[in-house]
Amino acid sequence: MSQANQPVATATIDRRGFVQALLAACPQALVVTGLGSPAYDVFAAGDRPENFYLWGAMGGAAMIGLGLALAQPSRSVVVITGDGEQLMGLGGLATIGAQQPKNLTVVVLDNGHFGETGMQRSHSSLGTSLSAVARACGIGHVVEIHESRDSGLLAELINARQACCLAQVLVRADDLPRVLPPRDGVYLKNRFRSHLGFEPI
Repeated sequence: MSQANQPVATATIDRRGFVQALLAACPQALVVTGLGSPAYDVFAAGDRPENFYLWGAMGGAAMIGLGLALAQPSRSVVVITGDGEQLMGLGGLATIGAQQPKNLTVVVLDNGHFGETGMQRSHSSLGTSLSAVARACGIGHVVEIHESRDSGLLAELINARQACCLAQVLVRADDLPRVLPPRDGVYLKNRFRSHLGFEPI
């Protein structure tokens, strides 16, 4: 884990293995996924009621995570999203920087491509540094992760709940099998609410 920039083209991290190791080390965290591959990665790591999978609302995962972190300050909240989605929601990083919930960590799995629309190169492989944007937005702790073994260090940050964090994880642009979570939005919402002690709506 470092503060230095590294081209996405040189990334060596297996995204699915990284997510599995990270979530295993954060068993109590509430997890919000971006649409597409991040949702598949989280579901492949093991379904649980603490997972809230998004099937749409591209660009909204980090903001949903922000609201959840503010509403549940005693729980670690982890947003797992992709570079394409976070690029669509750059303004949300400014709002997170203004609010600074210490229990929120945004994990951007950055493969430098738009994986759901044909693997076109994304802006993060064309000169935009999401970590630099996050720093400019004032997010308290920003890291770039280049090695799979650093999932443990990131888990420690998540579990400590001592700083609002964004982690840009440089992952390989692999075409992995789709492992689809439930697609019933009402079911996912009510399961998540029930876990938090709220009635279904």
